Amino acid sequence: MSVPNRHFLTTSVSCRFRWPLVGMLSIWMILVAQTCFAFGFEDVAKKAEKLAGQGYQAPEASLPESLRTLEYADYAQIQTKDESMLWQGENLPFKLAFFHEGMHFDSAVTLHTVVNGEVQDLSFDPNDFDYGNLDIPKEDLKGLGFSGFKVLNAINSENQMDEVMAFQGASYFRALGRHQVYGSSGRALAIDTALPSGEEFPSFREFWIVKPKPDSQYLTIFALLDSPSLTGAYRYVLRPGEDTVVDVTSRLFMRNAVEKLGVAPLTSMYLYGPAQPTETLNYRPAIHDSNGLLVHDGGDGTDANKGGWIWRPLANPKNLMIEEQEVASLKGFGLLQRSHNFHDYEDLVDRYDRRPSVWIEPQGDWGKGTVELIQIPTPDETNDNIVAMWKPTGTPKAGDSLQFNYRMYWTTHEAKFYAPNLSWVDQTRRSRGEVRKDNLVREPDGSLAFVIDVKGPGLEALEDGANVAVDATVGDKGELVASRAVPNKAAGGWRIFLRVKRGNASQPTDIRVFLKDGEKRLSETWHYRLPANG
Repeated sequence: MSVPNRHFLTTSVSCRFRWPLVGMLSIWMILVAQTCFAFGFEDVAKKAEKLAGQGYQAPEASLPESLRTLEYADYAQIQTKDESMLWQGENLPFKLAFFHEGMHFDSAVTLHTVVNGEVQDLSFDPNDFDYGNLDIPKEDLKGLGFSGFKVLNAINSENQMDEVMAFQGASYFRALGRHQVYGSSGRALAIDTALPSGEEFPSFREFWIVKPKPDSQYLTIFALLDSPSLTGAYRYVLRPGEDTVVDVTSRLFMRNAVEKLGVAPLTSMYLYGPAQPTETLNYRPAIHDSNGLLVHDGGDGTDANKGGWIWRPLANPKNLMIEEQEVASLKGFGLLQRSHNFHDYEDLVDRYDRRPSVWIEPQGDWGKGTVELIQIPTPDETNDNIVAMWKPTGTPKAGDSLQFNYRMYWTTHEAKFYAPNLSWVDQTRRSRGEVRKDNLVREPDGSLAFVIDVKGPGLEALEDGANVAVDATVGDKGELVASRAVPNKAAGGWRIFLRVKRGNASQPTDIRVFLKDGEKRLSETWHYRLPANG
């Protein structure tokens, strides 16, 4: 089948000669063949290091009004034509479609493919796109470029190629496992997020996508990151499947010191749910891409006096809320969507039940630091208002070189990432606190109630005579009124009942609870920061 309508420009290859040239042409040709290496991560790293020694230049943003003012629904009409997708008709396990510039995607990225080790540049051609019913003047389509790309794979059916990963906007990307729909996003890096000085958004400027073999199970993508404070080289190895796995290799080169460096940042959306019910009538019980942050700090969690596994339910606060979890040896963290039951959402269009959790697993020792959770007020579900990231101890200085490698899982099978010997929080529900009188009437007592269902191996392995107890604490901004736990004979596991009172409604209140048997911890720690005035 003929090659699709795509323009390939100059071809280059990285060759390194390890021995001096000799006189005979035949020997020279053999030496060249033996010492000519395929384009790879080190080539991107050298480019990033060189770029870091130069002054920062912001990307050009000069979209014509016809594209800049598009609403989302109109912009979504602009799609790559099937016959113009890269590798279309070549019987390969992946193919690429491209994002057009438009809306706030107003700067172009440079795209290349790597074929048999050689770099081939991709050029933008408006004839490769279908513009739907949009009436965009032809002269406005001149001199544009790609704003990103998406990867397709036969992940759901061998007869159909579906989207499994996309890169577009700053350093944002998303991925999907089998039968999932887009929810949380990843970013290459976050700089000075939620600081008064303002956030800096590094951007991917250039990508190299390695052409796969017909039997390839993965796709390799290299990317060059640039921002006023640093540059970076990234490698993403995408493995689609029931859980899609993305291996990330990164090397950073600091131009300037930064106050807050956020590594492996995740963004998500939380509007409301049973832990924070909506204030307006809505038939949907919950609207969120994730409902909690799980942190594994390195301990096994069995000692009641130490941490190990911390579950932090998300909130939609009325004011910006920032929380930090100190970690001596990070084993993993992630923004999780713990329920995939349709009836917990009742949304036929947005299918929050099919949104994946994203789990970050460091490769190697990242040292001491904190997992930071940033929660931002949002009036609707169109805004990503949740950020979680790793913040290493110390402040990177100009000239520093840093490396962070990690594995990302995009999954709806969260239980395999939980502590193997502990139980986990299955759901959190919030209500008014009340007391049941002798006449069976329930009367409010001015407290807030939390009902926490806990399931898993920590409780299933209980021996006869076990003394299951609640270990609950409330920070100095509140008061613990009552706590107890009972077996949940209807759904399995145990149910914790908490009643708390605020000390100062204008301040957040921290609540921690877990189940234990003597000095043995039975469950992960539930740590909820009750938002101020919320």
